[in-house]
Amino acid sequence: MYLETIYVLSRKSKDVHSVDVGEYMGYSKPSVSRAIGLLKEGGFVQMGKDGALTLTEEGLAVAKKIYDRHTLLTAFLIHIGVDEETAAEDACKMEHDISDATFNAIKNFLEK
Repeated sequence: MYLETIYVLSRKSKDVHSVDVGEYMGYSKPSVSRAIGLLKEGGFVQMGKDGALTLTEEGLAVAKKIYDRHTLLTAFLIHIGVDEETAAEDACKMEHDISDATFNAIKNFLEK
């Protein structure tokens, strides 16, 4: 979720900082700091001298995949009659566990 948040925020603003991530997600500064540290160690995020967060190539690929899943699953759930707020919340839960095969089947269905 952190990678997706950094991706979404970076589409709106040139500089994304940990405080922006925390505000967007509603998480405390220590929680965000710990998560960003783990993402840096994993090679998904880099932090500039000014504290700005940048997704690495690998981080960007993962973030885009999660974001694409989230937006498509939200659209699918709305399409079948789920209200927008519930659809977004449920899509967030589903995007992390759904198999590639099932996701691709839903994507193909919606493209028809």
